[in-house]
Amino acid sequence: MLVLGLETSCDDTGVALLDSDRGILAQALHSQVAMHERYGGVVPELASRDHFARLSPMILRCMQDAALPLSELDAVAWTQGPGLAGALLVGASVGSALALSLGVPGLGIHHLEGHLLSPLLDDAPPSFPFVALLCSGGHTQLMRVKALGQYELLGDTLDDAAGEAFDKSAKMMGLGYPGGPAIAALAQGGNPLSHAFPRPMLRSGDLDFSFSGLKTAVRTKLAALGVRQDDSASMAALSAGQRQDLAASLQAAICEVLVRKSMAAMAQTGEQRLVIAGGVSANRELRRQLGQACERQGISLHFPALHLCTDNGAMIALAAALRFARGEGLRGLELASVGAAVRPRWPLETLNEPGCTPNA
Repeated sequence: MLVLGLETSCDDTGVALLDSDRGILAQALHSQVAMHERYGGVVPELASRDHFARLSPMILRCMQDAALPLSELDAVAWTQGPGLAGALLVGASVGSALALSLGVPGLGIHHLEGHLLSPLLDDAPPSFPFVALLCSGGHTQLMRVKALGQYELLGDTLDDAAGEAFDKSAKMMGLGYPGGPAIAALAQGGNPLSHAFPRPMLRSGDLDFSFSGLKTAVRTKLAALGVRQDDSASMAALSAGQRQDLAASLQAAICEVLVRKSMAAMAQTGEQRLVIAGGVSANRELRRQLGQACERQGISLHFPALHLCTDNGAMIALAAALRFARGEGLRGLELASVGAAVRPRWPLETLNEPGCTPNA
């Protein structure tokens, strides 16, 4: 089956062409980071306009790269939610219209399900069941994945997600947006033990997450070092070593919480396979620490390839291919009636409920 996947949930425009037998045939990805950086975060209206301008040319580029006409497509899929409403509408409108014009089935996909399943694109994919740590800019969750569409929420974010802690702390440190890669690069030369930042909810007795207190601790430490809020000159007065130590200590706190909670989830469920996905899963220090922890416990660890950690069309196409294979997807009038519907707020675990499959 040849599936075109479209991803427009936030600030990345992703398109991919996936053959269910041969894998990814072509893909294109455009990041809006440069556009949003001046504002310190994503501006929804600008994100939607940029998706609209770029999506159709990117689709044509993928088809050209694969040397295939649009008429060869067997199905089209797009991100239905969660995400920014306007951004989601762009992908849903283009995707459903394309499916209708070609007379092929179309399907809206849950963004987090795409991330969750993205390691299945690896040469050595995990088999069901497994535990998944989903960590991105807006989500930090632990899920028990029994099969496609069978998800049990083990732990969730109570306030700021791990990615938000990176982004907001980086902004306070004058590092720009997005914060995760900037913090990780700076942390390489720092001492992770230099600042005793809190490990939020590490001993809470559950698998939930909270990183807002960590962000506050960074602000307090910066003030103690003489950095005034929204004062770039006082931040610039810090030495390179001070900046590196701050970044390393922040990264160490986030990684320790993610690793300890993940291993607690493995012990609680008794599963032997751990998947980590989402933008934060690209953090090399997190990968290193999780690798060591899993090796000690005899647990199999699976990551998506680095280029599939951020939002991308390939993960949407994969999730759709798996769902199309079991008969899901809408055509004709059925698709026309719901094709452009989006779900900006859409808990992943509700996919288990009757009548709550994509496009329902």
